[in-house]
Amino acid sequence: MMRRALQVTRRYSLILFGASLLAFTYFHINFQNHLSEGGFVGLGLLAKYAFDLSPAMMMLLLDIPLFLVAWIVRGRQFIWDTIFASLSFTVFYDLFERFSPIVIDLSGMMPVASIVSGALTGLGTGLVLRYGAATGGDDILSLLLSKYTGLSIGTIFLLLDALVLTLSFWYVPVKEMIFTILAVIISSRVITWTVESGATVEVNEEGHGHGNVSMTHR
Repeated sequence: MMRRALQVTRRYSLILFGASLLAFTYFHINFQNHLSEGGFVGLGLLAKYAFDLSPAMMMLLLDIPLFLVAWIVRGRQFIWDTIFASLSFTVFYDLFERFSPIVIDLSGMMPVASIVSGALTGLGTGLVLRYGAATGGDDILSLLLSKYTGLSIGTIFLLLDALVLTLSFWYVPVKEMIFTILAVIISSRVITWTVESGATVEVNEEGHGHGNVSMTHR
């Protein structure tokens, strides 16, 4: 029983750390150094620029159907863990935005900003995925596509981000886009390494009607 409790505590602690690391990097590296975004965040910004739609509303409309699909395919424990990770990310980002005194100005060293962003976002996302959760709908989509295509999770992230960034070319400055692409490439490799270094992650929760959540990638 004690061992079980320690395993669960360790797993949620690492999901929490991954979400906080992701929030820290998005605010202190990406936002402060004007790196663009891929994934659903990038689609939300694209909707704002193209159709004057709320990015938050756009992301919600994209997230909802994927959460429903994930509930069916991955089980409710995965959804609860994903809600935990998503809320943790949101809370940490809000705290950093409101109260953090840290300013990491790498505007004169954008290659460094790209490398740091890619490494830290990849590690943060990879940890959350490795321990059986996701931070949003684009993570869920990547997991599902990875499962059914046999491609690594990092490769799926790279392809989805590349698609969104390509669509964003008309309003994002070329310099900003180049360094964002570099960050995305690095992040995709770090995500794959982080997830696969854990081999298979199994989560057994009593009383939830859900067996194992496993992630095995080639």
